[in-house]
This record gives sequence, C-alpha cells and structure tokens, in this order.
Amino acid sequence: MTKAKTYLLEQLAELARVLGHAHRLDLLEHISQGERAVERLAELTGLSVANTSAHLQQLRRGGFVNTRRDGKRVLYRLGDGPVLQLLSALRYFAERNKAEVREVVSDYFDNLDSLEPVSRQELIIAMRDGDVTLLDVRPDEEFALGHLPGAVNIPLDELERRLSELPKDTEIVAYCRGAYCVLSFEAVAALRSKGYRIRRLQDGFPEWKAAGLAVEAAA
Repeated sequence: MTKAKTYLLEQLAELARVLGHAHRLDLLEHISQGERAVERLAELTGLSVANTSAHLQQLRRGGFVNTRRDGKRVLYRLGDGPVLQLLSALRYFAERNKAEVREVVSDYFDNLDSLEPVSRQELIIAMRDGDVTLLDVRPDEEFALGHLPGAVNIPLDELERRLSELPKDTEIVAYCRGAYCVLSFEAVAALRSKGYRIRRLQDGFPEWKAAGLAVEAAA
C-alpha cells in the first residue's frame, strides 16, 4: 500500500475504534434527541460524570459530537455529517450478519410488536391526509427539544391515566428515540390490548429530523 492509502485506512480504523463502545452508542442515542449537558447525560445513561465526560471527549475528537458553551455549561450535540446514517448502517449490518443480533431482535422486539411498522413515507402521506394521530412516548424533556409536527406527548408511564386523550376512530402511530427504543413497542402493545388501532414508526425522531423533515420544538 502507498503511504497515503495506509494513512487513510488508519484514520477509518480510528473512527471505528471510537464508535466501538456500547456506552458511546448509548450516549449518541440520547444526544440525537437534542443538546444535553454532561451531567444530564450521566443521569440518563447511569454513568458517572467523569466516565461520561471521558466517553464524550472521545466522541468529540472523532467528530461524532460537537459542543457549545451555555454560560457555565457545555452542551453536546451531534456532529456534522451523516452520524445517524452511519449508525443506521451499522444496525442494518448487524441485523443482517450477526445471528446473535437477529435472535435478540426476533425474541424481544418482534414479540412485543409483530406488525409491520410504519415507514417514514407512509407516515408523511397519512399526515398530509389528516388520517393519523402521532403519539410521542418519550419523556416531556425530550419532546420539548423537538418532535414531529402535531404530535401528542404522553410519556409511557403516563399512558394508562391519559387514555382519554387518544382517539379510537383514527389510527395512532407511536414513536420514540429510534429503532431499538422500547418505549414505542410497549406503548403499541398496551394500547392495542385496549382496542386502539396503533402501529409504531419504523425508526424514531432523530432519523426523521436527520432526513430533513419538518419538526417542532417547545417555544
């Protein structure tokens, strides 16, 4: 190999190394919902602040996250470029080529919801025609950072007592953080058992936003 090619391959290998940690992938999922401070990310992931900060610094050096200062706080957001697309490709590759991943997806996620999920294109058409109610089951903090236009926010732990806010004469599409976010799976199972017509979005809010589709945020 030429020196130039060797250098380029080493850089690619370094980026793969940076992504090669479950905690960093978990952090990226939370950051993809919107800007977060390191202290909040530590709470969400169950890591210490020091450990969270160390992982974030690795992600920042790799370009997977960027930062900005807000007073005394440093806020983390996704880096420039197709970060979510890269993670989606990684997920697709794993589901296609690793039997262990396929087994978990089949045994856990498919058991929660065996119906075909709604694709982004299907949802766009249904939203345009006014034939759907969007249900965002993420915590209200994440909903405030950004959500699909017109979505109703009912966090999963509030669903049982707020059933009256959901129509039974219109199909509901539930969504949350991404393809492996269990919140939407559990919401679908709970509401379907009560007679609601509900499916889940194939991916989640971050992928919708990354596709350049319209989003709303709290004022």
